[in-house]
Amino acid sequence: MTYKVFTRTWWKDNKDWPNGLEPCVGGSRTIARNIPTEAEARKIAQEWNATHEAGRYSLKAEFTS
Repeated sequence: MTYKVFTRTWWKDNKDWPNGLEPCVGGSRTIARNIPTEAEARKIAQEWNATHEAGRYSLKAEFTS
């Protein structure tokens, strides 16, 4: 089993919601693939999140097998 690390957002604009944001799972964008261990995938995601601002839409790195 290998792992894929990717980013996605968790909100979208909607003026009718509080703060103008509605919960919404955005599309994913791969930043690493074929990572051999969960520990390595977790480290890549944590490092990406530590060096990138999540911003208004909560753009964050995650991983999956």
